[in-house]
Amino acid sequence: MSDITVRRPVKWHSAEETNTGMVRNINEDAIMSNASVKLWAVADGMGGYEAGNVASNMIVSSLKEITVAAHLDDLVTSIEDCILDANQRIIEYAEIMHDGRMLGSTLVSLLIHGKVGACLWVGDSRLYRYRNNELIQLSRDHSHVEELLQKGSISREEAENHPDANVITRAVGAAEELYVDINVFGAQVGDIYMLCSDGLYNAVDSENIIYCLKNFSADEGVKSLISKALENGAPDNVSVIVVKGVPANDG
Repeated sequence: MSDITVRRPVKWHSAEETNTGMVRNINEDAIMSNASVKLWAVADGMGGYEAGNVASNMIVSSLKEITVAAHLDDLVTSIEDCILDANQRIIEYAEIMHDGRMLGSTLVSLLIHGKVGACLWVGDSRLYRYRNNELIQLSRDHSHVEELLQKGSISREEAENHPDANVITRAVGAAEELYVDINVFGAQVGDIYMLCSDGLYNAVDSENIIYCLKNFSADEGVKSLISKALENGAPDNVSVIVVKGVPANDG
C-alpha cells in the first residue's frame, strides 16, 4: 500500500451483534461500541446463570464511562484502569453474592486513535484484522492450548480439536492480580477489524470469516457471520463487532 494511501484520513464504520446461540439458555456475552472514543469491546462471561452475564456487563459498563482524550497513552491507561477496577468488583460480587464461587469474563477491546490502533485483552476472545487479502489475529489467546502451541508441544491442526480447547489461563475476575495484554499497531484506510467471542470463531472457519468481511458492509458482515454461526449449530453464545476503515470523504 502506498504512503499516500496510508496517510489518507479515515472514517470508521462499525456494527455489532450478540446472540444466545442454539444451545445455551442465557447469553453471558456483552458488547459495546463507543463511536466518539472509537472504542469497541466484546466480553464473554463465565460462571453460569446470573453470574457470567453480570461479570461481562460489569466490564463493558465500566468501559462505557471512558471519554475522549488527546493522547493515546491516556486512553490506554483509562481502559486498563477500567479493566482492573472491574476485576476487583467482580471478585467482591462473587464473594458477597455467590459465596466466593469463581466467576469472570474474557475481554477483547479495540481502540483507534488517529492512525494507531491498540488492542487490550484478557482471555480468549479475539481481535482479527483483514488487510491486503490476509486475515491475522492481533490478540493471542490466554489458554492452555495456546501455551502448548507456543512451546511446540502440539501443531495448529491438533489444537483445533484439543480436549482442553476451552481451558483459559486468564480472565477478568479470576484472580486478585490481573495482567492485561496490549498490542499497538498502525491503522489505515481499508483495514477491517473483527472482535469476537469464541462462540464465533469456533463455529465459523477462517474462509467464511474472510468472505463476510471482504464482501459485505460492516452491518451486513455482522449479520452474515452470526447467521453462519447459527447455521453451524452455535453451541455457545456468539458475539461479533466489525469495524471498517473507509476514506473520510466517502461519508
